[in-house]
Amino acid sequence: MCFVGTFNRGALMRIITISLVCFMVVSIAGIAPVLAQESSPQEEEEKKTEEKDLEALRRAADVEATKEEEAKDTEEKIVFESGNLGLQALNPEISVTGDMLGNYQSGDDDAVDWNTVFRTLGLHLEAYLDPYSRFKAAVPVSTEGVELGEAYFTRYGLPGNTNATLGKFRQQFGVVNRWHKHGLDWFDFPLALRSVFGPGGLNQIGLSLEWGASTGPVTHGLMAQVNDGANPRIFGRNTRNRPSILGRYTAYQDLSPSTYLDIGLTGLVGWNDAWTTVETLVDTTIERSFDDPRLVAVYGADLVLVWEPTGRMRYRNIQWRSEAYFVNKEIYAPDNSGRDRLNPWGFYSLIQAKVSRTVEIGIRYDYFEPETKDYASLNDELSLVPLAVTESDAYRHLVGTWLTWWQSPFVKFRCGYSYEDGTGTGPDTHLAQFQIVFAAGPHKHERY
Repeated sequence: MCFVGTFNRGALMRIITISLVCFMVVSIAGIAPVLAQESSPQEEEEKKTEEKDLEALRRAADVEATKEEEAKDTEEKIVFESGNLGLQALNPEISVTGDMLGNYQSGDDDAVDWNTVFRTLGLHLEAYLDPYSRFKAAVPVSTEGVELGEAYFTRYGLPGNTNATLGKFRQQFGVVNRWHKHGLDWFDFPLALRSVFGPGGLNQIGLSLEWGASTGPVTHGLMAQVNDGANPRIFGRNTRNRPSILGRYTAYQDLSPSTYLDIGLTGLVGWNDAWTTVETLVDTTIERSFDDPRLVAVYGADLVLVWEPTGRMRYRNIQWRSEAYFVNKEIYAPDNSGRDRLNPWGFYSLIQAKVSRTVEIGIRYDYFEPETKDYASLNDELSLVPLAVTESDAYRHLVGTWLTWWQSPFVKFRCGYSYEDGTGTGPDTHLAQFQIVFAAGPHKHERY
């Protein structure tokens, strides 16, 4: 009994102990998930703060990503669209013009009846050196060789609304002397201009200053040029190369929405200093050379009146242009008769009309009257002809008409006819001409 009682009490105690342990284990396992799911208010606040910080980081990352994409797009535009990194952008623009001319002439027994020439292959270069200056050059190539036509540097925006040009350039005496031959309305320069300045016109090295301003409806322009006196027709005896001075005034006004008027006055002065005279005594011819500075002055006036209907100026227009030249050239007579002067003069007037977008027609009248001097042909070295001739009442005039067809902005064809006659200035001449002018490059048919 005692053994059983003892055994029962010990077993009971072990059973109770094991039961308590199991109950505690089960209780803890049951409440653990609940304790894991529940948190204190402080922990909840910290969790919300962390979520806000994470959202802010996401937004900041999105902003940075957008900035990177925009920067990438900008970089791609700079590299592939504007071409700022391309070295070819530093190269000058180059254009090429071709001027081919064919003609048939009758009336002059000493001249070739038929003649075809590739008059000029022109190389034209242009570049803006910076926002304030530009360089331009024209190099004509012909069967006779290569020459420097023009090469000059222009600086814009000087004080007083002034532009300055330095180099070799066709001077602004009147209107058309500034133009290249391929840009003329006619096949060649006017008769009076060629007689006064020579076949190539007035083209010298020097400095040009140009100023413009508006007063009411009129726009005024002033130009002053100082160039070397190298023109062989006017300054052929300027051995000391005294500079020539050119001054020009222009006035422009719109007369109506479709009509404008442009007038100009030009003056050129220079010097000649070396002279040669020939004196015949009995059977002896005496030739003397000496210095005697003599003034040369050339005066000009020009007028341009243009009508272009508003909205149809590409299809219709009419222009009237006229220029006059007067020469006062002081000389020392080659027959040793002392100081003298030559006063030749001339003018031209033309009317040209655009009858369609591609067709232009025109008519021109030229007149030139040289001075009459008995000694005009005495000394060829002095080159008085054609400014002076030996025959009295000498003159020469030209009447010409033409038609120009623009096949495209790059190619034009021109045909025309002219008649020249006069007294003491050569034979009467009939001349039929055909011209092809083409242009390749960004500047097409620029006149200058």
